Amino acid sequence: MVVRSLDVKKDPFRPREDNEEVLGHEVPYLSAIGALMYLANCTRPDIAFSVNLLARHRSAPTKRHWNGVKHILRYLHGTTDIGLFYSKGSKSQIVGYADAGYLYDPHRARSQTGYVFTCGGATMSWQSVKQTLAATSSNHSEIFALHEASRECI
Repeated sequence: MVVRSLDVKKDPFRPREDNEEVLGHEVPYLSAIGALMYLANCTRPDIAFSVNLLARHRSAPTKRHWNGVKHILRYLHGTTDIGLFYSKGSKSQIVGYADAGYLYDPHRARSQTGYVFTCGGATMSWQSVKQTLAATSSNHSEIFALHEASRECI
């Protein structure tokens, strides 16, 4: 859903530049972000990362960021059959996955950590956050992700 570039000037989710105009109150940016955050937390974890990126710019959103919100809304409209479905007869085995994106935020030199735990094929716990420490390699950032996932597992 989100294509980011390590080239800071080409990243569509970069912070507002000096020559860019901030959206006014007539654009319901905060309301849209709030609604998308609710969906991401309750039924659509597939949009969580994109919403996280756009929510970082809630104090000074630009037209670029508003286009990102509209992109997510179009994605949701086209994928109404995707969501969390819990069934009564499914296996109750818990399965966990962890991953990290090395230097996924080139503006702050931070990596991204994510994990998800499923039970019976449906998501029951997940998180996607920027790492608080600066990783020195992709292996280092993966170890941070595994550490966070193991803490949640316990």
